[in-house]
Amino acid sequence: MSIKIGFIGLGIMGAPMAVRLAQGGHALFVQTRSQVREEVTAAGATVCATAAEVARQADVIFTMVPDTPDVERVLFGADGVAAGLASGGKGKVVVDMSSISPVATKDFAQRIEALGAEWLDAPVSGGEVGAKAGTLSIMVGGQEATFERIKPLFQLMGKNITLVGGASAGQVTKVANQIIVALNIAAVGEALVFASKAGADPAKVREALMGGFASSRILEVHGERMIKRTFNPGFRIALHQKDLNLALQSAKAMNVALPNTAGTAQLMQTAAAQGWDQLDHSALVRALEVMAHHEVGSTTDAG
Repeated sequence: MSIKIGFIGLGIMGAPMAVRLAQGGHALFVQTRSQVREEVTAAGATVCATAAEVARQADVIFTMVPDTPDVERVLFGADGVAAGLASGGKGKVVVDMSSISPVATKDFAQRIEALGAEWLDAPVSGGEVGAKAGTLSIMVGGQEATFERIKPLFQLMGKNITLVGGASAGQVTKVANQIIVALNIAAVGEALVFASKAGADPAKVREALMGGFASSRILEVHGERMIKRTFNPGFRIALHQKDLNLALQSAKAMNVALPNTAGTAQLMQTAAAQGWDQLDHSALVRALEVMAHHEVGSTTDAG
């Protein structure tokens, strides 16, 4: 059955996700602040002038924007989703797939539900590659009945789809995910910088480690990026910085210590200070290289 779907935010992740929904046979209404990508219009999407228009046209509205203030603007700003729901939100579902504050998410859910619509927060992991392939991991917070209703749409975009709990549980899970990913990137970077400066071939070291207990998806994918110096963004350092800040802010509110997260956040700040925050988060290794005065794979100390 074809569903009228709205998709707001057509960046590196949002565009391929929207295309996969359209390829599933659904009518697609889109809006973004930048120019709509050719692959989205080629998939048959109708471009709307405002988020409110998307909400009026669609029965399920997905949002995929960078940060908490962006979600708030899209939902509750002038000509936002809430304005479109005000004339008839009952039965509609708003699904925020951005990675944002769990605290703000609870508030957003209550405000959307007050308009008669249903809410799910469903942040993702898997990067641009997963978005294009439809293999994202999707972590969902919200009511079970709403989740079951939207699950067939999630299955067009992802493979590992889990209802974690009520509203904001998806965002809590995503923050936990980003802690694990960031610390693993830092660990792989440290290991490869160490091995390379010690005179070993980092490619061979990575190959050896892939067969043991140190093996991981991060070592496989981002370890290769570090060695080949392919830092074109799949997930930018700036966005991962934002996610670690969410982790540290939430931890402070709960009196929870996250010492390794804090240290990795400082490495990301070092990378940002060098102007590398728009590179892929695997470029975190460059901050470690600065401190080691050595580039992974080089035969001499970096200048």
